[in-house]
Amino acid sequence: MSFIAAIQERYTTKKYDASKKIEKKTLEQLKEIVRLSPSSINSQPWKFTFISDEKTKNELAKASFFNDTKVINCDTLVVFSRIDSIVEFEKQIQATLPEGAVGYYNQFIKPLPEAEIKAWFDKQVYLALGVFLSACAAMHIDSTPMEGIEPYKYDAILKSENHHALVAVAIGYRDIEDANQPQIKPKSRRGIEEVVKTV
Repeated sequence: MSFIAAIQERYTTKKYDASKKIEKKTLEQLKEIVRLSPSSINSQPWKFTFISDEKTKNELAKASFFNDTKVINCDTLVVFSRIDSIVEFEKQIQATLPEGAVGYYNQFIKPLPEAEIKAWFDKQVYLALGVFLSACAAMHIDSTPMEGIEPYKYDAILKSENHHALVAVAIGYRDIEDANQPQIKPKSRRGIEEVVKTV
């Protein structure tokens, strides 16, 4: 399948078949793909937590508002988190990035207020989210990105001290009766002439 066909066919899955499991090797590939995601200055201010344990998923479902059944029935829940300590982030980039990248951060990002620095971290995590959703589509894995979660409860359940949850993604295989499938509910997007400009 071509990439464009995969994107045309992907949709936000509303109902999962809990009996269908993702192969372990496929999950390992997804972990490597998300690890390789791009970020500004290769900053990588993130952590990705893959959760297949049923007990943990059930706990997280209680902190997922109307997304609870997706969390329970999906094969794996992936939580996308950003680093929460600016001091720890600066230690990380000092140890891993070249001088030019650290210099860019020090000149353009570090002088910003804390909230803006963390918003910059968030943007990098969302770049990884886009890569991940695209990879799932290309690998015929259904997915549901969810901001409808209670992030601080997620942090507590996952015992996440240095990272803060932003978004969770349910992955697995659709229930054949899922009414949100494109063949049942056609994909709706604005026209290309409205969103793409060629100069």
